[in-house]
Amino acid sequence: MSLFIGLMSGTSLDGIDAALVDIAPDTPPRLLATHGEPIPPDLRNLLWRLCHAERISFAELARAEADFSRLQAGTVDTLLAKQDIPASRIVAIGSHGQTVEHAPAGHDSGPAYTLQLDNPSLLAELTGCRVVADFRRRDLAAGGQAAPLAPAFHQALFRVPDEWRAILNLGGFANLTLLPPEGDARLPLGFDTGPANALLDAWHARHRDGHFDENGAWAASGQVDEALLERLLDEPFFHQPPPRSTGRELFNPDWLETRLSGSERPQDVQATLAELTATSIAMGIEMAQERLEAPSPERLIPCGGGAHNPDLLARLARRLPDTPLEDSASLGWPADWLEAGAFAWLAWRRLEQLPGNLPSVTGAAGPRILGGIYAP
Repeated sequence: MSLFIGLMSGTSLDGIDAALVDIAPDTPPRLLATHGEPIPPDLRNLLWRLCHAERISFAELARAEADFSRLQAGTVDTLLAKQDIPASRIVAIGSHGQTVEHAPAGHDSGPAYTLQLDNPSLLAELTGCRVVADFRRRDLAAGGQAAPLAPAFHQALFRVPDEWRAILNLGGFANLTLLPPEGDARLPLGFDTGPANALLDAWHARHRDGHFDENGAWAASGQVDEALLERLLDEPFFHQPPPRSTGRELFNPDWLETRLSGSERPQDVQATLAELTATSIAMGIEMAQERLEAPSPERLIPCGGGAHNPDLLARLARRLPDTPLEDSASLGWPADWLEAGAFAWLAWRRLEQLPGNLPSVTGAAGPRILGGIYAP
């Protein structure tokens, strides 16, 4: 048994997910145990400010990185203690870090960059485990988008003979993987379709208590504003062919504010944002089908936090009447832990000197070995 831990904290800034995974050649990875650690409010607020700041204090950046890395280490310690497993049994931790900014096209004619807050040296020191980190910038250096990286893991888990499958991660942003059947010469395709929970959470936090709209209940209480939806869908990103990725740099409260008339009821805006997520995903699936000359997927597998939002899933089902939605847990991997599992798997790929990216997804010049290794 080769044990790896994957750590993931997404754009929703709600917590750190840790997945303990057994990985061996020629067999699908097995999820053994999980632990989710909420991000404390003070650190969450600091990370939020850094994600939206025009100027960043080096002291604040260092404090956020140190606090985040210590929280990661505590998450690992808790996971191992719950399973009564010593750190010495862990082959490596795969750490994604916390994305602060993602700009694969650069800004103002500057270089492309992606910035994840992480201190793998501190994480290795605190846990006593080898750490693999900084997965994204190698793909970026090869001309890729550096995202999404999970489609390679989706392929390892979910690709089967005789069936087209789509995997949909519904985190702060939505990314899609379209998998051809095994033996089909066509390559998997994956890309970001647009916002998933990021705008929904921000609008909910502005008008109501709590960081998110539980079960999509508030969105379900509103009416879709078709004129507003049309203005939102005018955003060029939704019509840009892949490879493509996005983040808070584009889809943020200011982006939404410039498209509001000011007369909308808050619950109708929430409903419209939920419909925007569903519509942009359906547009993305259609775009992927056209690119690969593929039929409708025979199943869509939602994962991430949005997979627990019945209102959002119902909107998706209405937009995709020919594609049934299937709970990823029925296929052996619960929806909340796919991304953390992906970074455990990417750490294994790095140690095995195997590529971790899919050029058909990111647009990189070719397969690349991702990540740097930090000894304990």
